[in-house]
Amino acid sequence: MKELFDKISFKTSKMLTREYSTSFSFAIRMFHKRFRDPVYGIYGFVRLSDEVVDTFHDYEKTKLLESLKSETYEAIEKGISLNPLLNSFQSVVNKYGIERELIEIFFRSMEMDLYKKEYDPHDYEQYIVGSAEVVGLMCLRVITEGDNEKYQQLKPYARHLGSALQKINFLRDINVDYSMGRVYFPGININTFTTESKRIIEKDIEDDMQKGYAGMCQLPRSAEMGIYLAYKYFSVLLEKIKKTPPERLFKERIRISNARKYWILLLAVAGVRQQ
Repeated sequence: MKELFDKISFKTSKMLTREYSTSFSFAIRMFHKRFRDPVYGIYGFVRLSDEVVDTFHDYEKTKLLESLKSETYEAIEKGISLNPLLNSFQSVVNKYGIERELIEIFFRSMEMDLYKKEYDPHDYEQYIVGSAEVVGLMCLRVITEGDNEKYQQLKPYARHLGSALQKINFLRDINVDYSMGRVYFPGININTFTTESKRIIEKDIEDDMQKGYAGMCQLPRSAEMGIYLAYKYFSVLLEKIKKTPPERLFKERIRISNARKYWILLLAVAGVRQQ
């Protein structure tokens, strides 16, 4: 009964999502039921890959990532994996026609995390494409449900929104990344991260957010509220970061409390919407 194993696999992806990200967990709950498991499947795969390069410091991360990559492609080809996270991901890939190219680009960004510590403008943009924009496109394949015309129409907006959320993550986690000797923003370090340079980054993010919002408004209602909630969580986080002095970002991780997240959720459910 593979159906039972598939069900358990998606539950595993869901459990991982809830453990690692309350923000995305709340947002996914706002999707129509038919979209939730597929998005959990994508997030579980992405989170697993990210953990390999970011936290498994006592292990041979290069070999682990290479093994994960080969197991992922094998799972997609065979339509099954004994790893529940990969099993749910392959199911989503095969059902919604997610292109292998997107997965390959994603893995290239994960590989960059293994050896790059500083990023020039080109590498920075390439990393964001692979680590965030293509993930947004994977989710868009699910949401558009085989409507390729709609997918192509919304593709640029999904990329902008994915880029914005990743850049906000970079700002939020700049102290953690710096402690590992990693800096994503080109030309930035603890000595050059001024109020002016921080504001330039924030303006770039705001431009991406605005463009992403325009596309979000074109989504079907069955998906729009989930995307909106994620958008709103990160908008609030960005506003908090904007009020934080540059030097403080290198000392602590800025957060949004769960109580605040619940309040945003309640407003969204009640139909109170703000850009």
